[in-house]
Amino acid sequence: MDIGGTNVRVARVARDGRLSHHLKARTDSTPGIVELVRDLCLQLLDEEVEAVGIGIPGRLDRDGQTILSAGYVDLAGQRLGEVISKALGRPVTLANDAHMALVAELELGAAMAADNVVMFTVGTGIGGAVAVERRVLRGRGNAGQLGHLSLDPAGPPCNCGRRGCSEVLASGTALTHLIEEAGLRPGTTAETLLERWPHDEIGGAVLRRWAGAWRDAIDTAVAVLDPDLVVLGGGLGAATAAALESCCPNTSPWFECPVVPARLGDDAGVVGAGLRAFTA
Repeated sequence: MDIGGTNVRVARVARDGRLSHHLKARTDSTPGIVELVRDLCLQLLDEEVEAVGIGIPGRLDRDGQTILSAGYVDLAGQRLGEVISKALGRPVTLANDAHMALVAELELGAAMAADNVVMFTVGTGIGGAVAVERRVLRGRGNAGQLGHLSLDPAGPPCNCGRRGCSEVLASGTALTHLIEEAGLRPGTTAETLLERWPHDEIGGAVLRRWAGAWRDAIDTAVAVLDPDLVVLGGGLGAATAAALESCCPNTSPWFECPVVPARLGDDAGVVGAGLRAFTA
């Protein structure tokens, strides 16, 4: 399962990463996210299911069970793994959703040939994960909070308590705000802006501002971690990669690093959660 700010995705995952019986529901489709998670899992449960892996959009305690925060999804204080394990009668593994996505991309996706990888997941918010020598770092439990790189100390407030984090300047939510501020038509998307690039002056300014925030975030991560590869996943990963290439490419040898979209796309979080459950 992959719990996102907009959708919750769940599927049966085989040991080789193959997906079947894929389900999706809006995150806000029921009053309780825990009940939604349980009910979706129960729909796919049978005797073949060995374990459950769940990617959550936030931070976990050292024990890997207590959720400390979950960004746009309020799960703080929940011991979600215990609740779902009791309901399903199966062991449950929790990890940050970007951590799960990077596990999948290392094993089956864009990072299969890389050793040191930085991954951003781009959607309602921004997640992050880091692999060194193909091992996804946990630190004290929450390494890789790349949505909270400080890009502008005087910028908009972030849920984390600071201002100008990458999450408030470069996420899908941030792009929606930029589109609204520019007076563009409701429903305008990153893909729409890219289709019109570079001929639409107003849309182009929005795209440059959004991609510029991404350039700052990626260059900062590259300066600190010097990875072989930066992978952009989540629902807006491919559009983000295209925006960077089109209007804000790297121009400094200090920050040279390939930037590619996740090969598994939106499925990376679900696949990684399944693979992680098998090895927990």
